[in-house]
Amino acid sequence: MRIIFMVWWGTIFSISTFAQSVKLSGTVQSQDDKKKVHNAVIALLEPHDSILYAFTRSNESGQFTLPHVPAGKYLLMVTHPYYADLLEPINLTQDTDLSHLNVYSKSKILQEVIIKTGSPFHIKGDTTVYTADSFKVSANANVEELLKRLPGIQVDKDGKITAMGQTVQTVLVDGEEFFGSDPGMAIKNIRADAVKEVQVYDKKSDQAEFTGIDDGNTQKTINLKLKENAKHGYFGKADGSIGTVQHNQNRFNENLMYSNFRGKRKFSAYVLGGNTGQGGLSWQDEQKYGGGPTNLDVNVDDQGNINVNWQGANDDEPYVDPQNGYMTNVNAGMFYTNKWKDRYSLNMSPTFQNQKYLNDIQTLTQTQVGDSVLYGNSTQTSQVDRHNFKNQVIVDLNLDSANSVKIYSNADFYHTESQSSNFSTTMGNAGSLKNSSSTSQNSVIDKQAESGNLLFRHKFAKERRTLSLSGNWQLIGDTHDDYLISQNNAYYQGQPSGSQSLDQHKSLQSQTGNLNAQVAYTEPLSKKYSLELAYQLAYDYGQNNQTTFSYSAATSKYDFFVDSLSNNFKQNILQQVPSARINYAGKKLKLDLGMGAGFTHFDLKNLTLSKDYVRHYMDFYPSANLTYTYKPSRSIRFRYNGNTTQPSIDQLQPITNNNNYFNQIIGNPNLKPSFSNSFSVSNNSYNFIKDLFTYIGVNGNFTSNAITMNRVINLDSGKTVSQPVNVNGNHNLSIFTGVGLRVKKINTRFNLSPNFNFSKYAEIINNQESYSRNTSLGMYSGAYLSVPKKYEFDIGDNFSYNLNKISQQNTRIHYFTNEWDLNATVYFHKVWSLSSDAELLSRQKTFPGDQNLKNNIWNARFQRTLHHD
Repeated sequence: MRIIFMVWWGTIFSISTFAQSVKLSGTVQSQDDKKKVHNAVIALLEPHDSILYAFTRSNESGQFTLPHVPAGKYLLMVTHPYYADLLEPINLTQDTDLSHLNVYSKSKILQEVIIKTGSPFHIKGDTTVYTADSFKVSANANVEELLKRLPGIQVDKDGKITAMGQTVQTVLVDGEEFFGSDPGMAIKNIRADAVKEVQVYDKKSDQAEFTGIDDGNTQKTINLKLKENAKHGYFGKADGSIGTVQHNQNRFNENLMYSNFRGKRKFSAYVLGGNTGQGGLSWQDEQKYGGGPTNLDVNVDDQGNINVNWQGANDDEPYVDPQNGYMTNVNAGMFYTNKWKDRYSLNMSPTFQNQKYLNDIQTLTQTQVGDSVLYGNSTQTSQVDRHNFKNQVIVDLNLDSANSVKIYSNADFYHTESQSSNFSTTMGNAGSLKNSSSTSQNSVIDKQAESGNLLFRHKFAKERRTLSLSGNWQLIGDTHDDYLISQNNAYYQGQPSGSQSLDQHKSLQSQTGNLNAQVAYTEPLSKKYSLELAYQLAYDYGQNNQTTFSYSAATSKYDFFVDSLSNNFKQNILQQVPSARINYAGKKLKLDLGMGAGFTHFDLKNLTLSKDYVRHYMDFYPSANLTYTYKPSRSIRFRYNGNTTQPSIDQLQPITNNNNYFNQIIGNPNLKPSFSNSFSVSNNSYNFIKDLFTYIGVNGNFTSNAITMNRVINLDSGKTVSQPVNVNGNHNLSIFTGVGLRVKKINTRFNLSPNFNFSKYAEIINNQESYSRNTSLGMYSGAYLSVPKKYEFDIGDNFSYNLNKISQQNTRIHYFTNEWDLNATVYFHKVWSLSSDAELLSRQKTFPGDQNLKNNIWNARFQRTLHHD
C-alpha cells in the first residue's frame, strides 16, 4: 500500500512543464450588432487529435483570459447556444490579445455556413455533449470502445460505466429505452459509427421534471444520439462458441440479435441459447438471462427535456445465479417502440425464457453458542426446469400542452418444476455426532404476476403550478404442490436418541396484492420558492392458505391431515401519508425540505384459529436534499430520508417451515414495521482542462425495529428453531473516494479509489442479543493506456482487508482479498487484432486449519475484421 501511494503521488507531482507560457485574452462580440457575448465558451484544442487542452467562459463584458498557456499551435473554438460555433487555428508564440472575436447569430446564417469543423464536445447547461466522430476508434467498434475514449468516462471489463466518478445506471438510445435501461445492451450492440453525439447528464426524477421542483433525486445517464442515416437502417450480431469439458457436458453458447430503426420506430429482437452461464448480451446477469424488461420509462425530447417514470413492482421471483452450477438456457425477446405526431407513443417488450438448471452445493458452517461450537456439513443436489413469459406495455398520451396520461401494464407467467436432495450432519466440540438428516423434495409451482400504473398530469397556466394523480396496483398469485420425504436422526453423546420420518404433501394457495393512490399539488410561492402538498393512500392485501397431509400406508394416499403444519392466514395493511415539501431553487444552491406523517393500520387474521391481530402505528417521514454547485462540474450534495419497511406475509404467518427438520422457521404475527434513517453526503468535481475528476462520499443508515432472526438452538441435538423478531442496533456506514486523471504526455489514464465500510448487525441467539461487526478497508488502483488503431492496455488491482467480530461468541476473524485484472489488445494490418485478459484472485484463510484460496483465469482471442469501413 505504501508503494502504491508513493507511485501515485510521484506521478501527480511529476506532471509539470517548463515550456514557455503565454497569456491569451480577448473579447467575444456579435458580428451583427457588436453586442458583447456573455458566457461563451472559449477553448483551446490540440490540433492533431482535437483533444481539449484548456477552456474558459467570457464574462458579462464579453472578456476572457487564459493564463499560463504553453506556447504552440492550437485550434481556437468559441461556442454559445445562440451563436454559430467558430473554429480556427491559432499559433501562440507570445502574449496574445484577440480584441474582437466575432460570432454570428444562428438565426441570421440560414444561407451561410461558417463552422469550419465539428467541435469534440461542448457544455449545454448541466449536459456534457461529445461529438462522436471527433474520437477515433477501431474498425467496426461498438459504443463501449467509443466511451473509453471520452474524457471523464471509464468502462471496466464487465461493461460497468463510470462518468465523472459516478456510476451510469441508464443508457438511452435517442432518449428511449433499449431493452429496458440496462447499460450493457446498448453499448455492446450498437456500432460507434452510428452515433452522432454522446450526451452525459444527471437525470432528475419524473416528479421533479414535471413540477419543476428539484427533489434532489438524480441518476447519472448517457444518451446516445444516432446519426440520421442510422435511424433508417438495421444492424445485427451473431456469435457462437463451443468447448469441451472433461468428464462433463460440452459447453456451448449462441447469440443472435437484430435491430431495425426507421425514424421514431425502433424494433429489436434477440435469441440466446447456451450452457456457459454467460449470455453475452449484458454485463448484468439478470438481464443476460431474461430478468425481464425494467418498468422504468425514460424519454428525452428534441429540446433536451427529460421525463422519467415509475420503477415498477417486484414479482418476487427468486433469482438463480447462472454462474453457479450448470444451466441450459433458451431466451428470446423483442422490443418495439414508436411515436406518432410527437404526441402518442407505444413501448412493448415481451420475453420468453426456458431454463434447465443443475447444481451441487456443499456447505460447511460453524456456529458458536457460549462455550459450545456446532459444525454443520451438508451436500445438496438441485434440478430445476422452468419457463416464463413476461410482457410490458407502456402507452404515453400527450392530450394537449397541459394534460398527459401514461399507462403501464405488466403480465408475467411462470411455471417451475424442481427436485432436490440433501444430506447433512451436525457435530459437536469433541467431534461427537449431534444429528443427521436425509431429505428429498419435489415441487411444482405456477405463478402469475400482474401490475399496472396510471399517471395523469396537469399543468396550470401559472408556471410550476401543477396537479398529478397516480394509481398503481399489483397482484401476485402462487400455487405450490410440494412433496417432502426426510429421515432425521438425533444423537446424544454420539448415541442415537431419537428419529423422525416424514412423508408429506403440502399445498399452498397464496395471493398478495397492493393498491396505491397519490395526489400531489405544487404551488410557486415566489421566483425561487415552491410548495408541494401530497396525500398517499396504500393498501396491502395478502392471504396464505397452506394445508399439509402425511402419507398413510393403510390407504396409500396423502390423507392424514397435519394441523400443526396447516394454516390459513390473511393480511390487511392500510396506510395514509399526508406530506408537505418546500423547495428553494437558486442559481448555485438548491434546497428541499419535507415532512410526512404515516398512519398505519394492521389487521391480521389467523382464520384457522379465529384469532385477530389489530395494531396501529404512527411514523414521521422527514426528508432533506441539498445541492450546492460552487463551480461548473463541481458540486456538494446532502440527502436524508426516513422510511418504513412493512413485514411480509411469510414473516407474519405463524406456521412452521419444516423442509429442513433440524433448521425450522416459524412466522411471527407480532412483528412491527422497521424504520430506517438514511443519509448521504458527496462532493464531485471534474476539471475539463486537466481531465481530472475527484469524488468523495459518505453513506449511512440507522434502522430501528429491524427485522432479524431469533434462533433457539438445542445444544444436545443441534436443532434450531428460528423466528423473525424486531431488534434495535442495526446500522452501517461507508466512505468512498477517488481520483482519476489523464497524463497527456504518455496518453495514460490513472485511477485511485480508497474505500471504507462498517456495519453492525444484531440478532438473538438463545434469547441473548448478539452483534456482528464487519469492517472493510479497500483500495482500487488502475491505469489505462490507449493508442487508437495500435494497442490498448488496461491493468487494475482491487485490495480489501476485512475484519469480523461477533460479541456473543467473542470471536475475531480477519482476512484480505486481492484481485488483479489485466486486459490488452494489439491491432495490426487494420483488420487483425490480438486480445488477452487475465484475472488473478486470492483470499487469505480465515482459520489456522484452512488454506488460502486462489483462482486464476486467462483468456485470449485472435480476430479478423471481414468488413472495414
